[in-house]
Amino acid sequence: MVPEHPSRIRERPEPYEEAHVIPAWLAILALVLAVWGVVYLALYAGNDWGNYGDRRTLAALEARQTSAAGAGAMDGKALYMTHCSACHQASGLGVPGAFPPVAGSGQVIGIPDNLVKIVLLGVTGQLTVKGVTYNGQMPAFAQLGDAEIAAIGSYERSSFGNAAPPFDAALVARVRGELKGRTKPLAGDEELRLP
Repeated sequence: MVPEHPSRIRERPEPYEEAHVIPAWLAILALVLAVWGVVYLALYAGNDWGNYGDRRTLAALEARQTSAAGAGAMDGKALYMTHCSACHQASGLGVPGAFPPVAGSGQVIGIPDNLVKIVLLGVTGQLTVKGVTYNGQMPAFAQLGDAEIAAIGSYERSSFGNAAPPFDAALVARVRGELKGRTKPLAGDEELRLP
């Protein structure tokens, strides 16, 4: 018999994969959790999603949005913070050289129709606010309801040191009707000359 070479003795056997069965306790746990999940969903998950959130229905939200008196019911400050403060800042002072202020702005405290047009169509090109020329673009917010726009505009006109009277959703609806079909943004100072 020939003795084995030392290098063969040092070698390990080739690896192979053994078949491992899932432990019985783990299989039973998985089955119990699956059965519990099915029973839970069958008993507690229905189409009654109104139990979650603030429990308002879609009809109530739509009625509130289209209500002519809705501007008083809506929180103009909350809407401003959601839609406007990223650019015009929570202070209403804007960002110098980039975004114009709403504080003391003639476009805000002037004719309410102009403010509504700005919100509905947006603005592009040169816009002079308080003697400073801005050259940028404001997006349109025509997707907002009349009452929401009235609430935002009324908040802007009575905050940040501004003292202009509020306006209601009926004015927004009238201006929206006048602009029917227009999607092109306002051309800055060309279309927004202050009186």
